[in-house]
Amino acid sequence: MSRIAFDRVSHRFDADLVVDDVTLLLTEHRIGIVGANGSGKSTLARMINGLVTPTAGRVTVDGLDVRRHGRDVRRRVGFVFTNADNQIVMPTVREDVAFTLRRHRLEPADAAARVDAALERFGIAELADRPAHRLSGGQKQLLALAAVLVAEPAIVVADEPTTLLDARNARRIAEHFATLEQQLVVVSHQLELLESFDRVIVMEAGRVVADDTPAAALAAYRALVE
Repeated sequence: MSRIAFDRVSHRFDADLVVDDVTLLLTEHRIGIVGANGSGKSTLARMINGLVTPTAGRVTVDGLDVRRHGRDVRRRVGFVFTNADNQIVMPTVREDVAFTLRRHRLEPADAAARVDAALERFGIAELADRPAHRLSGGQKQLLALAAVLVAEPAIVVADEPTTLLDARNARRIAEHFATLEQQLVVVSHQLELLESFDRVIVMEAGRVVADDTPAAALAAYRALVE
């Protein structure tokens, strides 16, 4: 697995201290992050691939400083947003998955084969020529995963990927997460999604207040919000 390190990391949005002096080393296969709205969990996750940079401290991915080596880090870290519409950029499903590979300079046949394999893997091959923005919410989230995974990142970070989905599609996303070889970091309010993970981190007011096995950390979180 990769090594994601937070060293005395803080982040402010204007006057608000959103992440407060966090030090973590993430090496497990599947890691969950939970916390109430405004706890800093999404900001923490977005620092992993440089969507947010710390105002103090240092974040590294396999030794690469996210602030100084953002391009190299983003090649290693794929990010899945809560709302898939925020990352769908091309007119059709196939074009949107292919767009991810534009920087990889693959031979056309190799790129097409990787796109086809990604579409097949996530069960959306029959939607390849459909308008991407006309898909259902569940189909869009599967498209978002396909578009991230086609680049074969070492790490996948997902920020509340099932929040906008019904129970059936949330279960489908969870099933795909269970099969990923990549290191996986998931921010979620859906606690059952994280019960089989290796580690769960609980955020409150910008700080880590629990960091343990899923059973222990989720129990701490439930006690916190009761």
